[in-house]
Amino acid sequence: MRASALVLVVLAACATAGDDSVTELDPGPPMGKNDSADMPGLPVAGDYTASQAWVVTNQWEDTDTPDAQAAGIAWSANSGLDWDQKFAAWVGSLQQIPNIDNSFTTITLSTPFGKSVPGPKLDCADLAILLRFSFAAWYHLPIYLVGFDGSTPVFFGHFGVRTAAGVWSHAPLFSQYKDYETESPAQYGASWPQDASLRTSGISPGDQLPFLGPNARLGAFLDEIHLNKRAARLVMFAQAYLGSHNMVDSRNTYNLVPEALRTGDVLMFARAPTVDGHTTIVTRVTAPSPGHIQAEAIYGNDPPAQPEWQDPQETYALFTDPEAGGPDLNTAYGGNTPYSHLNGGLKRFRVAKNIGGQWMNTYMDADKASWIDDTDYDAIAARVATFAELMGTADPSAQRDQLLSVIQQKRAYLMEHPSSCAARTDRETAFASLYQLMSQSFGMDQTAVDAQYRVLDDYVFAPLDYAHSRTCCWDNTNAAMYSIIEAYEQSLATNGCVDPTVFAMTNGGYDAFASYAQSSGQSSSWLPWSADEECDQAGASDDVVLPVAGLTPWCSLPQNSSGN
Repeated sequence: MRASALVLVVLAACATAGDDSVTELDPGPPMGKNDSADMPGLPVAGDYTASQAWVVTNQWEDTDTPDAQAAGIAWSANSGLDWDQKFAAWVGSLQQIPNIDNSFTTITLSTPFGKSVPGPKLDCADLAILLRFSFAAWYHLPIYLVGFDGSTPVFFGHFGVRTAAGVWSHAPLFSQYKDYETESPAQYGASWPQDASLRTSGISPGDQLPFLGPNARLGAFLDEIHLNKRAARLVMFAQAYLGSHNMVDSRNTYNLVPEALRTGDVLMFARAPTVDGHTTIVTRVTAPSPGHIQAEAIYGNDPPAQPEWQDPQETYALFTDPEAGGPDLNTAYGGNTPYSHLNGGLKRFRVAKNIGGQWMNTYMDADKASWIDDTDYDAIAARVATFAELMGTADPSAQRDQLLSVIQQKRAYLMEHPSSCAARTDRETAFASLYQLMSQSFGMDQTAVDAQYRVLDDYVFAPLDYAHSRTCCWDNTNAAMYSIIEAYEQSLATNGCVDPTVFAMTNGGYDAFASYAQSSGQSSSWLPWSADEECDQAGASDDVVLPVAGLTPWCSLPQNSSGN
């Protein structure tokens, strides 16, 4: 049965590179009906000796070669699975453990070398790149992703990082790093070979991994899971230069029909043609009854965080989010383009095949009937409603509780990142669904819903027009700043209810909040505005606050009528 409420659930955008010295590459335009058939990569027989990270010895569709018939980390001997299915099986085998500070559930990642390592801190697209590239490297499979340096395609793959003319100017020669794959299990089991400089390297500030040793960062995790340090270095390089906007590029992934969903697939959120997006990886898929599926997923975040596990209710909200390629207009982000035209939604990684002597990113033969043309916007948009039907529940109480959980998640995120425009918008979209549900199933109008469920933060952190508000580019706000904002708001209401001051830029600053921080002895905790991601609106001096239709004014709520 189709659920009546659709929910917007995304944390922060996580397509930024995080390193001031690195600018992520652009995606390419839609490819249309021909898909990848006319989009070759690099020659198979090229001389890649100096640049390559590993030599290809297996192909994705192999099922009966000696390597394909061997037992692996998530499959038995003679499984009959191709390597793409084995990738899905491995992702489906990821186990749940508490994260570093025991605040949510993350993953532990098993390797072919008998290791199981807790997930690293990284952003969402970097997690997807890490999983796919690491699997390909372990089993010597061909792989590449494409980004654009201006009009020049740059290929990140087993052959290194190259353009059609040769090694890309920004890329190292990976042959300079060590490959210890010739070591026996007894050798690496006794003393795991390490790349000392890699272990202290990272992409984004805040990716420290103390459980892997002093000064350990994302590079330490890659060092722990790869005997081949060339592969580890390639993964990190690809993570630095590619993001969610490259993951939605049809040169790298392709659109899937909902019924084809399986572990290892990615759910993509696209809010703008470049930079702003989100990547979620599917980790569990079950069919509890005919015509009904449940899924679970994980994602990293920006600032970097260990992968966070999403239960079936949370994953349902992700798949029914308008930003996941739905038909809604992305007006909250300053545009009137439907999300479906931004190429978000359910995707599967392409596989590199040798076609006519060229590496080409295409799909597995078995998936031919499951892909959707990236310009078939009606089919792309229809998937959100289909997932609502496949994953939804008819129980209005369960829908209400799930919506309230989403709203609380957004509020909790704003307590840590008060400048987050995505969380503000997500909260209000969840409220819009709650209004609809409560009216249809519980006989409550919007005023009654506001009276029961609205809190002060919903007014202080009002939604902003992403394309015209500088606050939306400011990722480094924190919990200490949230506390200052809250204390200031409370100080306004000492003599009765006062309409809250929206936390937004006015006249090029945040004077009311900054002045309160200074007067209360907390000036060192108030950070200046900074452009922490690509910011086309950096020249604006005033944020644009988006009105919430029908919202009951704060001081008109019954609980505030006496000034409490």
